[in-house]
Amino acid sequence: MPDWTYTADEMMTIAASRMLRNGAVCFVGIGLPSAAANLARLTHAPGVVLVYESGTIGSKPDVLPLSIGDGELAETADAVVSSVEIFSYWLQGGRIDVGFLGAAQIDRFANINTTVIGDYNSPTVRLPGAGGAPEIAASSGEVLITLRQNKRSFVERLDFVTSGGHLSGGSGREQLRLPGRGPAAVITDLGILMPDPATKELTLTSMHPGILLERVLEATGWPLKVSSHLETTAPPSAEELSVLRNLQERTARAHARDA
Repeated sequence: MPDWTYTADEMMTIAASRMLRNGAVCFVGIGLPSAAANLARLTHAPGVVLVYESGTIGSKPDVLPLSIGDGELAETADAVVSSVEIFSYWLQGGRIDVGFLGAAQIDRFANINTTVIGDYNSPTVRLPGAGGAPEIAASSGEVLITLRQNKRSFVERLDFVTSGGHLSGGSGREQLRLPGRGPAAVITDLGILMPDPATKELTLTSMHPGILLERVLEATGWPLKVSSHLETTAPPSAEELSVLRNLQERTARAHARDA
């Protein structure tokens, strides 16, 4: 009999994939966002259009890409255009429904840091940097963010603001005339957080099965707001687990062969 027990990362990836609706045009980041977006494409959202920063539109990779320059993306795309067109026509033109991003740090208003940990001039860790994330965060119709939840990543104050979420909260995005609605959900290995409709502060709306509220609160670097209608995330289905594991196994084999 198959073993349908699952890991925290599998729960996070599957919960994130469920956020993508069929037919959406999604600007995808590498790593956890790419895994979740491709899982959605292979399960409930076969019509999702995956757009990557390198200029690929409608990519349908058989294995997860190592980077935005992975040939798998271009080989399986409906079209490949310039990065200038991706950003000016598709993203700034309002043609991206969802931006799917990862982060190293996030704050209570879903602003994210992917630049440095520590002082900018003498950082403890230098991260991959901004790439297209600031523009994706600014211009996508809405943004989904996925990362593991602990006090190193969920911080009171970011070491560097790479991409704006809801800025200082409230009407901060509107005041800067940012075209997109900003982060709609943050999906972690512990639960799902969504911005308060008025203040835009992240609020815990769902916990994954088996997770205690105390653990979520302890993993957050600020006093976390909790919804009065706190739900439990539906556990992964057999199909979701099977498709995700097959995707990851194919990816591991392909990357080992290419190494």
